Amino acid sequence: MLFELRDVSLTRGERRVLDSLDAEIEPGATAVVGPSGAGKSTLLRLLNRLADPDAGTIAYRDRPLDSYDPLALRREVSLVPQLPALLPGTVESNLAYAAGLAGKRLGVAECLRHAGLAAEFAARDVSRLSVGERQRAMLARALAQQPGVLLLDEPTSALDSEARDAVEATLRRLRGELDLSLVLVSHDAEQARRLTDRVIRLG
Repeated sequence: MLFELRDVSLTRGERRVLDSLDAEIEPGATAVVGPSGAGKSTLLRLLNRLADPDAGTIAYRDRPLDSYDPLALRREVSLVPQLPALLPGTVESNLAYAAGLAGKRLGVAECLRHAGLAAEFAARDVSRLSVGERQRAMLARALAQQPGVLLLDEPTSALDSEARDAVEATLRRLRGELDLSLVLVSHDAEQARRLTDRVIRLG
């Protein structure tokens, strides 16, 4: 089992975001779907300890999640946020930063290829990228850490249909080329069916 959640609850302010959630996430590709405010993004944050639950337990690969060092865990379980948040500079400098944090050797061209970007994007300033290119650069930066799990928070929500199709094609190719698992948050049930094998419904 990749992740196992038992009786997980989380409150933010006065609002109960997750209430006694039980879920199992197997290796492979899993979608988390549900209405706005159902706790989908919060669930992703719990899976790499950007937040911890108020109650309940989470295990990753049969080991309690809170027994992992948070920074080490985030290199293994990498989150690609909904809104691209690249550092100022070039695409390559962003990849080098991520690889350095994880202590990994950086293969720039390989990361870009896996993310659906041509090698010449390495020298491109991130401020000159389109929204779709930024999303794929974020994916390349996550891959530079050589994670075992990618957490993807609405990776195509800000994209037009052409860019969405390109990102989806990239994610499908990744599943075939790399030995990693995907946990995808999406408001689009059809996208979940296209990209994943299993669905967890919240709300």
